[in-house]
Amino acid sequence: MTAASPHPDSLTVRNAMLGNEFQRSYGWLTASMHRLVGCRNDAEDLAASTFTELAALDDVRHIRQPRALLTTIARRLTFEFWRRRDLERAYLAELALRPEGHGASAEELCMTVEEIVRIDAALAKLSRKAREAFILSQFEEMGYAEIALRLDVSVSMVRKYVAQALAACWPVTEP
Repeated sequence: MTAASPHPDSLTVRNAMLGNEFQRSYGWLTASMHRLVGCRNDAEDLAASTFTELAALDDVRHIRQPRALLTTIARRLTFEFWRRRDLERAYLAELALRPEGHGASAEELCMTVEEIVRIDAALAKLSRKAREAFILSQFEEMGYAEIALRLDVSVSMVRKYVAQALAACWPVTEP
C-alpha cells in the first residue's frame, strides 16, 4: 500500500460516517434549502452539491457538528446560486430590450453564455464585498456612496472593489 492510499479501515469509517450523515441530514438540508430558494428541484441540487463538497474533504472523522458544517457549505452554494441567477436575469432582461426580429443567433447566444460563465468565475475569486459592490454598481445602477452605505465601507473602498472586479472580468491582454 502506498503512503498516499488511505488505510482500508479508515476508508470504511469515512464511508460509514458520510453514509450515516447523508441518511440523517439530507431531508433536513433539502427542506432548509427549499425554504431559502423556493424550488424543490433547486433545493435538492444544492443539498446534493453540499454533500459532494463534504465528501471531498480529506478527513471527515474530526467533524464534531456535521449539520453546522453542512449549513455553512449550503449557504455558500446558495449565494453562488443566487449570483448566477441574477446574472441570468440581467442577460434575459437585456435580450427582452432587443427589437422584435433582432434575436441573437445561436452562435451569439453561445458566446454570450460563455462570457457570462467567464465573468461569473472571475467574480467568484473576489471577496464578497468586491462582488457585491460590482453587482450593485453594474446591475442595480447604484452610486458609490449608496453602495458604501449598504456595505458599511468608505466610498474609496467601493471604488477599489469595483476596480478589482473590472480588472478581474476584463483583464488587459498584451498583443
